[in-house]
Amino acid sequence: MTKFIGSLCFLVCTICFAQSPNAKVLVLEREQGERRVRPAGVGIATVPVEFILKVTPQNSGSQHLMLGTQTIPPGGTVPKHRHLDQDEVVFLQSGKARITLNGKDYDVHDGATIFAPMNTWMALQNVGTDDIQLIFIYSAPGFEEYMRCTSAPAGEQTVQLSTDQLRACAHKGDVEYEGLSGASKK
Repeated sequence: MTKFIGSLCFLVCTICFAQSPNAKVLVLEREQGERRVRPAGVGIATVPVEFILKVTPQNSGSQHLMLGTQTIPPGGTVPKHRHLDQDEVVFLQSGKARITLNGKDYDVHDGATIFAPMNTWMALQNVGTDDIQLIFIYSAPGFEEYMRCTSAPAGEQTVQLSTDQLRACAHKGDVEYEGLSGASKK
C-alpha cells in the first residue's frame, strides 16, 4: 500500500511539473503539507474532519491538479455536493464507506477508487468502526479554496460560519452543497 501511495504521489507531482511551467517538484511524507481542521458544527461538517492539502497552486505551482488527504472518523460524513468545474478521484486507503453518486449507493472498502466527473452529486459516510483514510485528487484547482475557507490550520482556533459565509466559501471553491440554500451555481 505504501509503495502504491508513493508511486501515486510521484506520478501526480510529475504530471503537475510537466503541465505547469512554474511548478516545482514536491516530495511530502504522510503527515506533511498544509494541515487543516474543520471542526464539528462548522459549515457542513458533522464531526471534526482533519485534512492535508498537498498539491495546490500555492505550494507546488500546479495549475492543473489538486491533491490532498483526509481522515474521517466513524460516523463522519461528506455531505451531498457536486463540483462544478472539476472531476474528482477518491482513493480509499483504509476503512469502510458508503458513497452515493447521483443517487446510487456503493459500499466501498480499503483500496477502492471512486471517480466522479464534474457535476456528479456525491456524498460519503464512514460506516465502519475505524477512521477512513483517503486521498482526493481534483482535475483542476479550486476546491481547496472552499476547504481553506471553512477550516483553520491545525492547532488554531476556528469560528462558526454564517450561512452567507458558507455560500461565499462554496462560490470560491466551485462547489454546490445540497441544503445550502443559494449555494454557488454556474
